[in-house]
Amino acid sequence: MDSYAIWKTVHVFSATILMGTGIGIAFFCWFGSRAAMGDKNIGALRMVLRFTVLADAVFTAPAVVVQAVTGAMLMDLAGWSWFSPWSITAVGLFGLVGVCWLPVLWIQWRMKKLADNASAIDTLPQAFTSLFRAWILLGIPALAAMLTLLFMMVAKPLAVM
Repeated sequence: MDSYAIWKTVHVFSATILMGTGIGIAFFCWFGSRAAMGDKNIGALRMVLRFTVLADAVFTAPAVVVQAVTGAMLMDLAGWSWFSPWSITAVGLFGLVGVCWLPVLWIQWRMKKLADNASAIDTLPQAFTSLFRAWILLGIPALAAMLTLLFMMVAKPLAVM
């Protein structure tokens, strides 16, 4: 197996982790938080947010780094210009995901801290609801950009080497 195939396998594997855990974390955090708040179960909310923060640290963050490194290696090995329409679009979309995801990390951590400090669901500050809305609003463009990146990896539109 040549080095390009190895790098591409690692790249696809990390993209799978990134997409799968991103959707999985979002699903778990959204539905788990809503259920805990509906049941007025502060312990469940704390657990959901603790595991949301942990999953992003254990799975998503390393996958982001691997995506950047392997993507750059693949472009280099393939001889693709960093200034081709495909490359500029891919890097821009990857940057958009990062611009959305970095605040989400802080939001999740802050929501976790607010839940940790609340004695009950009813004592959560209004900031919790505002943060939860921001978390959702940042997730929408991040997911759209990730889906577009996956399409670009497979279909190679705009590909000019």
